[in-house]
Amino acid sequence: MARSRALRRVGAVVLVANVALFAAKALVWRTTGSLAVGSEAVNSLADAAYSLIVLAGLYLTTQPPDEAHPHGHERIEPFVSLVVAFGVFAAGGAVAYNAATTLLSGDVAVARGPLAAGVLAVGGVAKFGLYRYALSVANERRSPAVRATALDNRNDILAAAAALVGVVGAQVGVPLLDPLAAGVVSLAILYTGVEIVRDNVSYLVGGAPPEELRAEILAAALAHPDVEGAHDVVAHYVGPEIDVSLHIEIEGATSVREAHDIETAVVEAVRDIPEVDDVFVHVDPKELGEWKPDEEVERLAAFRE
Repeated sequence: MARSRALRRVGAVVLVANVALFAAKALVWRTTGSLAVGSEAVNSLADAAYSLIVLAGLYLTTQPPDEAHPHGHERIEPFVSLVVAFGVFAAGGAVAYNAATTLLSGDVAVARGPLAAGVLAVGGVAKFGLYRYALSVANERRSPAVRATALDNRNDILAAAAALVGVVGAQVGVPLLDPLAAGVVSLAILYTGVEIVRDNVSYLVGGAPPEELRAEILAAALAHPDVEGAHDVVAHYVGPEIDVSLHIEIEGATSVREAHDIETAVVEAVRDIPEVDDVFVHVDPKELGEWKPDEEVERLAAFRE
């Protein structure tokens, strides 16, 4: 329940902040005609649109398990992240087109006065606060959708800085810096989309978790004093969570009751790792001849030494 509240709170805070930033930038754009501010207004509008989608998606992903979804709804989160990425790509493309057509036409409106620079500076500070807040919650609650939101806000800081350079440059006599800055903003926006897609592909295709996490999973299984070894250790993402299957090797003289207790202890030890959801353990008694060398297991065991 605490995770649900934390994720929904992030979605609501980011939505409100992006709507406010869009309103402020759009007003300044209409007043000054700055293309860099206009591109930032488009970026904030896209941010507000996807923030609404993220808020709805986070509501769905934080629903409790039910008969149709016995493992809960967290696996929806990577799809929510991809919706964010598509919105980011659309915004980046629109800004890039506007910057390119303005550069080709050579008709650049120069923003006079401190208003344009001021709204960009305030926007950059606000985005830094949102980035730190969303990233903290994403790491604590292991949420790919909130992490995607954090990444977008991080790159928005760089985009605001580029736009600010363009506005100031235009005011000191280099007007082409304004659409050039808008072009840089578009690249930052598009890079955010690529980064979000890259981060979430592993969740969708069942990729393996990072090597240090796989080594931690193996170490948890081998920590039991009656486990002599392990092989066929497989860990993969199912949504943002990890499913693990492995074979543990024990002495054949172990009773069925004792083997069951060992298996249960190993399952609980691996499941105690925060990123892990389901754990499946197969017990191989020594006398059956199923113990075997496993190069991957040996490599992961050496990784933690």
